Amino acid sequence: MTTDIPDADRTAWEKAGVRLDLDGELATVTLCDPARRNAQTPAMWRALAGVGRALPGSVRVVLLRGEGSSFSAGLDRAMFTPEGIPGETGFLQLAALPDAELDAVIAFYQEAFSWLRRNDLVTVAAVQGHAVGAGFQLALACDLRVVAEDVQFAMKETTLGLVPDLTGTKPLTELVGYARALEICATGRRVGAEEAVATGLANLAVPAADLEEAAADLAAALLAAPRSAVIETKALLRGAIDRSYDQQRAAEREAQARRLRDLAGR
Repeated sequence: MTTDIPDADRTAWEKAGVRLDLDGELATVTLCDPARRNAQTPAMWRALAGVGRALPGSVRVVLLRGEGSSFSAGLDRAMFTPEGIPGETGFLQLAALPDAELDAVIAFYQEAFSWLRRNDLVTVAAVQGHAVGAGFQLALACDLRVVAEDVQFAMKETTLGLVPDLTGTKPLTELVGYARALEICATGRRVGAEEAVATGLANLAVPAADLEEAAADLAAALLAAPRSAVIETKALLRGAIDRSYDQQRAAEREAQARRLRDLAGR
């Protein structure tokens, strides 16, 4: 489909392991480096952030998927080596930065993940195989998760002496609660499909062969609802966590008043 996104941008994103396909109100973002199990790099994060900035305003639903047997095996381990990734700042170099510069670098990396929580979009991750570390956090950045029965979530950062810093700690804690989130992160253990659905990490688990169809069906159902109502509902639900009962009642009234006036053309 013809879009206003320059071919040069698309080519650069794909070289970094990210492909964007647009079909009307649906955007499909694919991690497309299956030979490396979609291992993540700063280049991939720049590409993901670029996709988020470039999405046409007509897009309502984003489907995030990974090619191959794994959604994403996490951070490219070359980032831990003295040599690092050519052209990128490795962890040893990051550690030497002043506090403000290091904070800015990590904040920039987080932009690859944070746009997936925008209120004007509903984002769905279709996750198969390994979703480790940064891969787990990328799936957590989405609103909804459909998983294959072979999925293996794991948060390995703590076992490597680090912390999850790519926006994953808040949604993980909101979904499964503090105690289970701590246990998952501190042990680095694997979470399979059955536990993911039971604890709220995943909305649905299906056989691997059915993952693409199940995710597409969910995207279609999301697109069937009026856009303005979905945006208001997402904002209302996301804000509920931090509001008191009475504050949430007031927020519901305010949102409904906007919807009624919109429907009445006022």
